[in-house]
Amino acid sequence: MRSIIRYLSFVFVVSAFASCKNGTLFTPVSSGRPYEMLVVVDKDTWERPAGRALFDVLDTDVPGLPQSERSFRISNTDPSQFDRILRIFRNIILVDIKDTYTHPQLKYSRDVYAQPQMIMRIQAPNEKEFEEFVTKSKQTIIDFFVKAEMNRQINVLREKHSGVVERKVDSLFGCRLWVPVELASYKVGKDFFWASTNVATSDMNIVVYSYPYVDRNTFTRDYFIQKRDSTMKANLPGAREGMYMMTDTLYVETKDIVVHKNYAQEARGLWAMKGDMMGGPFVSHSRVDRKNGRVIVAEAFIFSPDKLKRNLIRTMEASLYTLQLPEEIKEETEIPVEGAEETEMEKASDK
Repeated sequence: MRSIIRYLSFVFVVSAFASCKNGTLFTPVSSGRPYEMLVVVDKDTWERPAGRALFDVLDTDVPGLPQSERSFRISNTDPSQFDRILRIFRNIILVDIKDTYTHPQLKYSRDVYAQPQMIMRIQAPNEKEFEEFVTKSKQTIIDFFVKAEMNRQINVLREKHSGVVERKVDSLFGCRLWVPVELASYKVGKDFFWASTNVATSDMNIVVYSYPYVDRNTFTRDYFIQKRDSTMKANLPGAREGMYMMTDTLYVETKDIVVHKNYAQEARGLWAMKGDMMGGPFVSHSRVDRKNGRVIVAEAFIFSPDKLKRNLIRTMEASLYTLQLPEEIKEETEIPVEGAEETEMEKASDK
């Protein structure tokens, strides 16, 4: 916690200096790394079941990874220590337990003390109801902050992304896709495109492919695996004959989601190179291009042996949400955050 405070102090001083130098007051840049969380709660509550319930939610493993990695890096501070330095943290949860509340509720505010920033207030009339509500709202809380972080990555991509990949995807599929500029290597096949950072220790990849849309039964787990395996085998062979990318069928989960107000199938799991020791996590979106009667699949996959993969796969997953089909070119790119009521938050006085 001390190292975080020192880091935040440095960020605050730099922001304040820049503000004075320019002769203007502005909202400082938020501090902290992606997927870091600051929980504002008194020590006693944090150690009791109510606080442990919230900790357990934030400490949940990221799905679809080959090893255990928790969803967030968690820090906590007492409300009395929540001063102007800590307030510029990028992700903050305020624990608000008062008997004046009639029921538990999630509320959030954007960019209150810094930018970009998300502050969620979890209200409850007592610790027992807080514990039950937080446990019940586990996925809502996780998804809320994951989407907030992905929206930050999308904003980064909006300003700076690979023009080569954008042009190739447009020419091949008539779609728009933003990926990090580091994805400089690429390969083109029939109804297939692959781009990669081509870095042995932390390789990030994006794949886009298409096939004719048949009917709603297209979006089943088995059909997805069949199409993925046949496409990867044909287009991503290994270093030697007989090697090719395949899906680890024991670790694939699919679910229905909404992207740009339209249906999409999300799939995540593990891939492996047949005949080799290579493998890693993947996540994909399969979407219907009604204009052209086809399914467009955008997939991100990671190869990062012996290293943590949470931030890498989530960085690339944000790119999937930037895919816009021909009829969606003017649609908004931001992922809607759901499950909490947005409110105007009154700023606390400086300490």
